[in-house]
Amino acid sequence: MFTTKVTPRFGDADGLRHINNIALVEWFEVGRNPIFRIFTPDLDLSYDKWKLILVRTEFDYIGEMYYGKDVEIKSYILKIGNTSFTIGHEAWQDNELKARGKAVIVHYDFEIGKSKPIPEYIRKTLEKHQITEEIN
Repeated sequence: MFTTKVTPRFGDADGLRHINNIALVEWFEVGRNPIFRIFTPDLDLSYDKWKLILVRTEFDYIGEMYYGKDVEIKSYILKIGNTSFTIGHEAWQDNELKARGKAVIVHYDFEIGKSKPIPEYIRKTLEKHQITEEIN
């Protein structure tokens, strides 16, 4: 599992200091960076180096989050297929689960425009961060 601390920005909040639900899109993306590094260690977005494409996301909002308090993003692997894998995400504030989500990522060859199998050495690294079910 990977853990990333996010400090909500002023623009992430509404007039009541609630975090807008769209902030999770960006925060969960930040939480995916350590997993992206397994495929592209320097996170180089060059056409010839980047190997992943996002094909699906989903979010469950469980509780309100507030401006002025850090949020902990937990990211882990839920499922590994032949050419794709599913990342689980959780957002915690004040030691309480506030949101969870999933993202399906495909190992992709942009030159030929097709998915390709996840190499075995990468699969083994992903497995080290895999859990069998969501934490909460």
